[in-house]
Amino acid sequence: MLQPLNIWKAQEQYFLRMQRNKEKKSMEKMGESNQCKRKLRVCVATCNRADYSKLAPIMSGIKSHPEDFELEVVVLGSHLIDDYGNTFRMIEQDDFDIGSKLHTIVRGEDEAAMVESVGLALVKLPDVIQRLKPDILVVHGDRFDALALATAAALMNIRILHLEGGEVSGTIDDSIRHAISKLAHYHACCTRMAEQHLIAMCEDHSRILLAGCPSYDKLLLSHHREDYMDIIKSWLDDKVQEGDYIVALQHPVTTNIQHSIKIYGLMLDALISFNKKTLILFPNIDAGSKEMVRVMRRKGIEQHPNFRAVKHIPFEQFIQLVSHAGCMIGNSSCGVREAGAFGTPVINLGTRQTGRETGENVLHVRDADTHNKIYHALELQFGKRYPCSKIYGDGNAVPRILKFLRSIDLDEPLQKTFCFPPVKDPISQDIDHILETQSALAVDLGGTNLRVAIVCMRGTIVKKYSQPNPKTFEARMELILKMCNDAMRDAVGLNCRILGVGVSTGGRVNPQDGVVLHSTKLIQEWSSVDLRTPISDALHLPVWVDNDGNCAALAERKFGHGKGVENFVTVITGTGIGGGIIHHNELVHGSTFCAAELGHIMVSLEGPECMCGSRGCIEAYASGMALQREAKKLHDEDLLKVEGMDMKLSEPITAAHLISAAKMGNSKADAVLTKAATALGVGIINILHIVNPSQVILSGVLASYYQAPVQHVISQRALFSVQNIKVVTSDLEEPALLGAASMVLDYATRRIY
Repeated sequence: MLQPLNIWKAQEQYFLRMQRNKEKKSMEKMGESNQCKRKLRVCVATCNRADYSKLAPIMSGIKSHPEDFELEVVVLGSHLIDDYGNTFRMIEQDDFDIGSKLHTIVRGEDEAAMVESVGLALVKLPDVIQRLKPDILVVHGDRFDALALATAAALMNIRILHLEGGEVSGTIDDSIRHAISKLAHYHACCTRMAEQHLIAMCEDHSRILLAGCPSYDKLLLSHHREDYMDIIKSWLDDKVQEGDYIVALQHPVTTNIQHSIKIYGLMLDALISFNKKTLILFPNIDAGSKEMVRVMRRKGIEQHPNFRAVKHIPFEQFIQLVSHAGCMIGNSSCGVREAGAFGTPVINLGTRQTGRETGENVLHVRDADTHNKIYHALELQFGKRYPCSKIYGDGNAVPRILKFLRSIDLDEPLQKTFCFPPVKDPISQDIDHILETQSALAVDLGGTNLRVAIVCMRGTIVKKYSQPNPKTFEARMELILKMCNDAMRDAVGLNCRILGVGVSTGGRVNPQDGVVLHSTKLIQEWSSVDLRTPISDALHLPVWVDNDGNCAALAERKFGHGKGVENFVTVITGTGIGGGIIHHNELVHGSTFCAAELGHIMVSLEGPECMCGSRGCIEAYASGMALQREAKKLHDEDLLKVEGMDMKLSEPITAAHLISAAKMGNSKADAVLTKAATALGVGIINILHIVNPSQVILSGVLASYYQAPVQHVISQRALFSVQNIKVVTSDLEEPALLGAASMVLDYATRRIY
């Protein structure tokens, strides 16, 4: 019995060692990953004194971790208005570098001014976002300025972290807050209920952080300052005592401005009657604030001995004033959020905070329609003390938010997804079925073969037909029509609806008229040929015609490496050298339809003769025919074959033999290929210097061989500004057929060709 037990213990120790080694390697990989990870560029945008109190702790946290983050600060909105205290100065006093100051407020303090302010912000923000290029924008709350920030960032594909989403309150703020939540990619909410609201709004639970309110991090730390009496006396007077004054802060309700102005007047009357020292802050910049200030001045509040009216108080000092007040009155969110942390009695007037979670310290006077109601509320609340509430935070929001920011993967898709509840599948057509049935007939006229294919919208070749290309015009046209008619009949059985015919052919083509102007020597009797008319008349379908090089570029644009690339060049390396140029997403034809005759770019004045009649063209060096010519020369001189090379006497000499000989150490063959690759590389450099594409795609049978040497030539000989442009090989097996089909399919999806 001992032996099996010992075996079991040995196995257990072995697996434990394996597990430890695995964990050690995993930790090492994580360490390497962390070293390679770049800093997260975080832009924090603040619009007013209220949101800065929530954003400042996060900004400090980001600034204190320069190894992980780069902080950019954008200031806009009422921060920059003198009437509201020029509060941007406190941001500078807090030692934050302001990257941009945007004057976005249109004065007027009415509904139209708010809309115009949003519009002005949207006009100015794109330049700032483009200049700063943040990875993520941090936006707070529910202000109209924040809506402009979130809209601009979302449209410019910048990730958004929204603070305090999911909460519920009265007025237009609710709608704005939820709109920002729908634009935001990530959420840092304050309460469990807010988190549940965001989930109910179909936001992704994995992107929601229950952090708590960032302002609590600061207010809970600075609550018990020894100099609080000095702060109280500096803002009121030397005779005032702790707990024997009121803090008043009332804002307009934008959905019912006149009623909110009435409540403001009643509140002032009640405060005058209550006869206690009162620190009153000016309202925010929402529509109706100007009328509220007029009410305050008509009642002589600024000159009244019991009142001190101020535009702004630094947050740290405001905390002390609220925490030691006998009561706070108004409709500010501070009353239902921050004041609860100190147990300060609060009177919440009207509907602006309806739906907010509150502690027992808040007394609601929602229908504040009389002076007596408000006065009675003051009598009930003034001087009381309530248990401290931490509904909105525990003082650790910032570390949670920083950890959340570090976890953001910038490589994950930017497009946000919503977690909708399951619903019954609708009875409707499926897009995959539609895409599979919409198809094109593609015709490729090569020097050797004539091919026709049925190509569906996804670029799949459903069926392909091939016949030798006849030598005469009449026989060729007859065969094209026969093969197309056969394909049309088969398409019905294959459930493919043919939308049109695309033709790819060698030679110079006028695509506007569908005419082959003149052809290469490989296709005889093929000049001044109208292809569109006879094919369209016979099949009763629209017909597009273009050069095979251009078709290869179109194929890459729709199905290959060129998809989503605005500027690129395709170079075909086959029997000849050709290609196409896509510039600003459009194919370049040129004034006489001979643009992108890339094979006939001259790279030498005294080079070998080309089929075009000139000398020193790329095609004369690097085409399949040129390599075949050089291979025959070496073979005739008995310099091609090397030991171990399999060559049959009856086998015709081709470019493949030259490449094979070079790979097996034949220096002569290698020199020919090096010269060919250099010529092709120099020609492509000329293209880069003229057209300046962002990518070069090599297509054709020689593409895989030429890719690395051409990239090397570019890195050695091109201007510095284009040396890093990538040369890639095409993944498309049938570029000519796919390009011909793309002309039809782009039309079918209403794209201009």
